[in-house]
This record gives sequence, C-alpha cells and structure tokens, in this order.
Amino acid sequence: MSISRERIEALLEKIQDPDLKKGLVSAKLVQEIIINEDQIKVTVSISNPALHARKRMHDAVIFNLERELGKEISIQCEVNSGAVDERKSTRTVLPDVKKIIAIASGKGGVGKSTITSNIAGGLAKKGFRVGIIDADIYGPSIPTMFDLVGERPKMIDVDGKQLIEPIKSLDIKILSIGFFTDQDNAVVWRGPMASKALTQMISDAHWGELDYLLIDLPPGTGDIHLSLIQTAPLDGVVIVSTPQEVALADARRGINMFKMDGIKVPIIGIVENMAWFTPEELPNNKYYIFGRDGAKNLAQGMQVPFLGAIPLVQSVREAGDAGRPAVFQSDTLMSIAFDELVDTFISQLEVINKEKAQQGVN
Repeated sequence: MSISRERIEALLEKIQDPDLKKGLVSAKLVQEIIINEDQIKVTVSISNPALHARKRMHDAVIFNLERELGKEISIQCEVNSGAVDERKSTRTVLPDVKKIIAIASGKGGVGKSTITSNIAGGLAKKGFRVGIIDADIYGPSIPTMFDLVGERPKMIDVDGKQLIEPIKSLDIKILSIGFFTDQDNAVVWRGPMASKALTQMISDAHWGELDYLLIDLPPGTGDIHLSLIQTAPLDGVVIVSTPQEVALADARRGINMFKMDGIKVPIIGIVENMAWFTPEELPNNKYYIFGRDGAKNLAQGMQVPFLGAIPLVQSVREAGDAGRPAVFQSDTLMSIAFDELVDTFISQLEVINKEKAQQGVN
C-alpha cells in the first residue's frame, strides 16, 4: 500500500490540540513523519506538557490513523511537550529547518557529493522534507546528480522580499553554485566571494519548512567552513573518506576542526566510501583497492561513530551521471546499502539529541 505524506498530514489535521483549538498541522505541531512500506511513525508535540494530555494525544493519533489506514499498517506515535523543539524556535537563520547537517571531507575526490545525494534521497524516500545546498564552490556536482544541469532558479516574492526559490528534483529542494555559473568555466573566486555565495544560498533563499537541510561542503578546512558555522548553527557533520592513508590524514584534520573550541559541531560519524571493489562477474570477491577498514579504524581511534562502508560499484557512478542517485533504484545492492546508511545516520542523530537533552537537564 502506497501512503503519501499529504494523506497522513490530512488525517493529523483532523486532530485538534485541545488548548490551541487548531489541527495538528496548522498549529505546526507535527514534528516528524516517517513512512516505510508497512510502518508509519509520527512525532507530534502538544501545548500541554502533562503526562495525561500527551497520553490522550497519543491515543487520538493512533486511533485516527488506524481507522483510516487499517490495522495492517503498524502505527507508532511519539508525543513531546511543546518546548521540545527549542532549537527551531530560537534559531534566527532558517528557523523552519529542523536539522542542518554538513557533509564534509578533508580531501577532494572521495565521493562526498555522492554520499550527500544518496543520504538526501534516502531521507526523502522515508517521507522527510529534505533540501541540499551544494556549497562545493569549485566543483559543484549536485546539479549533475539530480539532472539539473543548465537549470536556473527563479526569484519569488515572500512577504515583500525577493528570495531565491530552490529547484526541486526527486522531491528534494536544491540550490547549487552550479546554477549560477557556466558548467565549462572555472570558478575563480577568493575566499570572501565564495563565503558570500554560501551565505546567500542560506539566508536569501526560500527554503520553507524542512526536516533536513544537507550542506555539501568543499574539501579542506577553510573560509567556507568557518563562514557556514558562523552563518547557520550546525546540528552535526558527517565526514566522508576513502580507506587510503592520504585521505584519512585529511579526514582526521577535518574532524579536529569541527571539535575545536569555538566550533564544537557534533560529529554524527564517518562514512567509508569506495571501501572495496566487487567485479560484476565475480560477485563474491572483494578487492580492497584503497586499503581495508581505514575509515573504520580512524573512527575507533578518534572515538567517533562509524556510519558504514559503501563499496566501489559502477552502478553508483552511472546513477549519479544519469541524474537519479542509486538509492532510488529498487532493491539493488547499492540502494539497500544506502538505505542502511540512512538508518544509521538517523539513529546516531537521535543519540546526539538525547545527549544534548540530558546535558540540558543536568
């Protein structure tokens, strides 16, 4: 059974918050909707933090969804108090974006944009509202990976202010420096110009409400990274590396940058890309071309989570070149691998959120 996010929202809108006298959607109390094949998870908040009020809301959501969708679908509901999403209400930049996540690497050519596009696709498949900012100023790849080469964003009027409207592909909102430059020409910008371009894609764009905004950073640890941290407080960063030592050395420097005093962005984890190669004609063979378990060992040594290993497979490159990331393929080896990576990514973010909540309480 195919169930759309719009249908779930329509059902939740019929449920009123007792104090606000508004439906859950119009009152902006729906925090998260995750849709899998035979399972739906809904997270809502409620203005009354009392336990009995949350229990009544939980029962109302379960009852209404089961009545309309049938009991063969597993319905899960989590009810939080209205104060739980404090970050969203207090962040001045992108206040309607729940999580801003950077995807970074110390070294170029490790597949950071591939990981970004497939994490975004995996999140979108689960029903999340997702956006991507391609901040890799000198080598923007996201337009190619979403079949948007040559596209140009439009300006729209929002409350009397002219804003850039992100371009949508595969239900993901996207802005890239590649939309504003000629694909065949080199981008010769000094640091301040590149940083200004990133700031405009964050502050001068109409992103609307998103669950995740992924920012595909350029390699290194320079001006753009510092500008991003100053412009938009990050909820976490994913580090991408291949197993080879030259890439791991740069990844190590990237992790240390995000751990520095005055920056302190939570490390969601490390992804090992191009972990091994398996020829199509020898499906049981693994060839560790760039070394074995290098990023996994780095994660253990630096005490940061290891999110998973992605093999070097021709279909991933072909899918990116065709403008439809591999995660959107049906039940292939790579789509399953990326789905597992996304599940681990979500789980690790939940761990970070719980740690933050505990620190706030203590």
